[in-house]
Amino acid sequence: MHSAATGDVAGTPEYGPFQLTALVGLRMLVGWHFMYEGLAKITNPFWTSAGYLEQSQGWFEDQFLALATSPGALTVVDYLNQWGLLLVGLALLIGAFARPAALAGALMLLLYYVAAPPFPGLEYSIPTEGSYMIVNKILVELAALLVIFAFPTSRQVGLDRLIFRRRQATSVA
Repeated sequence: MHSAATGDVAGTPEYGPFQLTALVGLRMLVGWHFMYEGLAKITNPFWTSAGYLEQSQGWFEDQFLALATSPGALTVVDYLNQWGLLLVGLALLIGAFARPAALAGALMLLLYYVAAPPFPGLEYSIPTEGSYMIVNKILVELAALLVIFAFPTSRQVGLDRLIFRRRQATSVA
């Protein structure tokens, strides 16, 4: 079913022009960041998550250290990290299955956050871009992904518009 006023698929939230532009812009920026991080890791033959995992402190320190010291587990973690970043980024950029991609990206960022939480008293040799206490750029980007999930735009601007329109037409017929 389509709305006569907007032509949108029924059940798709309607946003004003500024809201839609801001939300799509946020989705594109986060998508670009994820995609670029994935590409940078995939194209660097020396990249590994071992250093990050070895620096782990906090609640799950032992689990992250175990991953870092197991060659097989580290290979799987590196592969999932590289390709997960790339695929989440691409999905957000083109607006294909953007809501599941936003959740997957939020889960990845949550794992990064709990591996190296910016809590008082914890110090890391990993370079940082500033001074953080509890809230860091990882947590901010995680919150942005939750906004992208909560306010979906890919059914208006993205491939989800075509995917879900086709699904709706098939289910009605």
